[in-house]
Amino acid sequence: MMKSLASLFLWRINILILPLVSLGQTSEYVYDTWKAESYNGARIYDKPPQCVDIPDDFRLCHGVGYNQMLLPNLLEHETMAEVKQQAGSWVPLVHKNCHPGTQVFLCSLFAPVCLERPIYPCRWLCENVRDGCTPIMEAFGFPWPEMLTCEKFPQDDVCISAPNATEASDATGHPPVCPPCDNEMKTDVILEHMCASEFAIKTKIKEVKQENRDRKVILQKKKKTIKLGSLKKKDLKKLTLYLKNGADCPCSQLDNTGNTYLMMGRKVEKQYLITGIHKWDKSSREFKKTMKKLKSHKCPAFENVFK
Repeated sequence: MMKSLASLFLWRINILILPLVSLGQTSEYVYDTWKAESYNGARIYDKPPQCVDIPDDFRLCHGVGYNQMLLPNLLEHETMAEVKQQAGSWVPLVHKNCHPGTQVFLCSLFAPVCLERPIYPCRWLCENVRDGCTPIMEAFGFPWPEMLTCEKFPQDDVCISAPNATEASDATGHPPVCPPCDNEMKTDVILEHMCASEFAIKTKIKEVKQENRDRKVILQKKKKTIKLGSLKKKDLKKLTLYLKNGADCPCSQLDNTGNTYLMMGRKVEKQYLITGIHKWDKSSREFKKTMKKLKSHKCPAFENVFK
């Protein structure tokens, strides 16, 4: 059954994802049956790989261009529940549009296309996505994870690439808008910022200063806790936030200090970084909807992904 499915997808790849597959120097390539050994000697799986449907609630990869994927995947996730939990943490990064190949790169690993042999993303695609997205991730206090080290991906073999993703990343390393200041008043965006945060408060800004490459945000004394997380009450009174690498990128919220804001953050080393800042707008139906939904919203486990 597995062989017939794989043969079907070998045919489908010519129609659906042939533009995504790059051929390196190797002119002869044999699709050997996948015997559960992954690239660079990863562990052997307990279960043989199966071709399964990509669920509708698999937000990262649903609609990526094909409808079925191999499980276990190429990141050693053996169940769909584990795949969805881990992949959910990456959805906000795709929404930030830090590189046009981000979704293709991630889904080639989280939801590999059904073939007899796994095809990994091209090393250059990994490097371009990494270079384009690392400034965004660092703004939220996350490093590029070791599980996505680009050197372990192929460069002279058949590999997954992405259309319109060959351009080099922005050499400045600065996004046009500071990522935490993305001011879309949309429920999904605010909840994604909330999930990337350890704490959230309702507060006003007293003063904003530049400190090295960061912006230092001094808050008013009056603060209301929305989500305390790892933040201790004794630290709340003297809480100072930083917009990481935000000295040069626009953030309209920090220019309008008279407003009340929903401010989210997380502690990275000795600094409390801003991971999201949205105007506290009671007149907005979307904002009121968000605050209501927040009470029952379950976040993906970021700590398990960004290591």
